[in-house]
Amino acid sequence: MEAAMDLMRRISPNQSEMALSALLSLLPHHSTDLLSQVDQPLQVCMDTELMKEFILCEYNRDADSYRSPWSNKYFPLLEDGPLPSEELRKLEIEANEVFTVYRDQYYEGGVSSVYIWENDDQGFVACFLIKKDGSKTAHGRRGHLQEGSWDAIHVIEVGPEEEGNARYCLTSTVMLSLTTEEKPSGTFNLSGSIRRQMSSDLSVAEGHLCNMGKMIEEMEGKLRNSLDQVYFGKTREMVCTLRPPPEGIQFRLPES
Repeated sequence: MEAAMDLMRRISPNQSEMALSALLSLLPHHSTDLLSQVDQPLQVCMDTELMKEFILCEYNRDADSYRSPWSNKYFPLLEDGPLPSEELRKLEIEANEVFTVYRDQYYEGGVSSVYIWENDDQGFVACFLIKKDGSKTAHGRRGHLQEGSWDAIHVIEVGPEEEGNARYCLTSTVMLSLTTEEKPSGTFNLSGSIRRQMSSDLSVAEGHLCNMGKMIEEMEGKLRNSLDQVYFGKTREMVCTLRPPPEGIQFRLPES
């Protein structure tokens, strides 16, 4: 299992589905652990009742059906699928509305979904998902990418309230994949994933949604900076080192 997880950390996100399928065949006795610990690129489905797209993941799945955060129904139809309590459902509806605004402001489009459910210690867990297809034929508004996707998964465990405070444990994963194709440079592909965790004890005076939103905003800022420095920064450095420009010509990769 340790070797399998080490391998999946090094696999490109656009090949992770094939790699996970191979590992499940090799390690059937670890299938539950692999499916729960390995993040896959997010898939999108249509809520045919309200005609809204929602994101598929392990957190809204029961058997082969997935619960929509918009209508609170399973697609394909599942009569006895688990549903959040009435109180958590109200929080889930509000979270989806707020996160839609957040997604449009930060991502300029895409699809987002929020799922909330009870856990065993009288608290709850919330999963915030964003999928942005940045290719020219999808959500891309700038036209720089031939193909590209950004999948963000934020899972927050919220503990029970004690003296007006609650403990929040956030685990965030971002999977990035992009391909450009231009005549001077040819086809260029860059992909990878990054995961970070943070915990905070916060007052619930302003509400759980406000606290969770601040943590996600802070974490996404850190993840974007890490990706820029690790992936894009190192790529610029290697390209300019291996293929230095002619003497007297200043060469740099475009910032976008």
